[in-house]
Amino acid sequence: MLFNSFHFFLFFPIVTFFYFLFPHKFRWSWLLVASCYFYMVFKPIYILILFFTIGIDYIAGIQIEKRKGKGKKHFLIASLIANIGVLFVFKYFNFFNNTISSILSFFHHTNNFKSLELLLPIGLSFHTFQAMSYTIEVYRGHQKAERHFGIYALYVMFYPQLVAGPIERPQNILHQIHEVHFPDYVKIAGGLRLMLWGFLKKMVIADHLGEYVDKMYANPGHFHGFPTLLAVLFFSIQIYCDFSGYSDIAIGAARTMGFSLMRNFNMPYFSKSIQEFWSRWHISLSSWFRDYLYIPLGGSRVAKSRLYLNLMIVFLISGLWHGANWTFVVWGALHGLFMILSLSGKRFLPKSTTIPVFLLVTFAWIFFRAVDFNQAWLVLVNCFIGYSVIHPGLTTELVNKLNFSVCIAGALALFLIEYLQLNYTIYKHILNLKTIPRFGLYILLLYIIAVFGVFNNEKFIYFQF
Repeated sequence: MLFNSFHFFLFFPIVTFFYFLFPHKFRWSWLLVASCYFYMVFKPIYILILFFTIGIDYIAGIQIEKRKGKGKKHFLIASLIANIGVLFVFKYFNFFNNTISSILSFFHHTNNFKSLELLLPIGLSFHTFQAMSYTIEVYRGHQKAERHFGIYALYVMFYPQLVAGPIERPQNILHQIHEVHFPDYVKIAGGLRLMLWGFLKKMVIADHLGEYVDKMYANPGHFHGFPTLLAVLFFSIQIYCDFSGYSDIAIGAARTMGFSLMRNFNMPYFSKSIQEFWSRWHISLSSWFRDYLYIPLGGSRVAKSRLYLNLMIVFLISGLWHGANWTFVVWGALHGLFMILSLSGKRFLPKSTTIPVFLLVTFAWIFFRAVDFNQAWLVLVNCFIGYSVIHPGLTTELVNKLNFSVCIAGALALFLIEYLQLNYTIYKHILNLKTIPRFGLYILLLYIIAVFGVFNNEKFIYFQF
């Protein structure tokens, strides 16, 4: 189910209302049923894949806690193989199979393995990583195994963050499922405000920018100079508003029921270094890779050469996590290179400025957005050629004038609000407003969404991962 659909506007209040109406002992089952329904709206049969890994991880968690030594490790390995195996079959088998076919073809050989005709289950990478964090944390002794199968299943399937995160740890969510939540005006109001901001970012800013970006990337050879460069800049803002908008809606929806999910974005485009950017962008994923891959590899407590290798490994795998395409691997490699250069002691960016970091990140996004290297190269080259004072394709072939105005106004408003948020807590100022102007502001934001929002059920970008 898409957050930006009429279906969800019915689903959300019904689920929230009955969650508080039911006695506490029935709430987990209500949320589990609702979460299953939420997921099955996309493709019902794929719920079986989720429950396959849920069943394995549930048993593995209990056995890991019971056993010691090799037996303990064997169940952890079995859990990881099951999760990574499912992810590999549905997301990566064809990618590696096609790569092997290309290599064999170069040497005039044939690959006899056929590609699999499988659709990628939505959000598979997200709930796979969340499930893996559970058995790893139980193995490390940081989390007790959950004996209640339904509650463990809800930990993996909790609908707000099921398909696009935040990727939660069991220490944060499991105890909250056991706790009794009472209707709390502050939490409900805060959650709704955050959801409102998320819908604004997704439906007004991201989706309008997406119309411009999609048209340029669909035919990049047709546009040169400023329109191409603008589309590249627009995608940086689009993907941020699209993904952070989802996170805001997810965190807000959970908050209305009393659940607290981790913050996933913290104004990343105001970062003054690549390291800072990755501490502010997709925080739940970057912290996952830090805790479960980077630190086990030795982290920063190794020689510089090994440190650089660790960073590159993490970013290459992060790129592959995002998509089964070499363009994603290059995107990850670029960020690994940026990180290594920033730690090498050689200054390659001016200190205390955000613009160079934003431009580097925007450059890497070209490979993230492009469908292949040819398209990425064409977009990159066309950013620097064919400039003219007035380009007729800017408003006639890409977007209409109203659309373009919404794109520019939305992008400027976003950066202004986040710039102010750096030094002032805007939410607190809103809460300090008197009732009439405060609700007047909410109505204005709803009006902006209603008038300028894109209501075509546009999918969130990260749903493909």
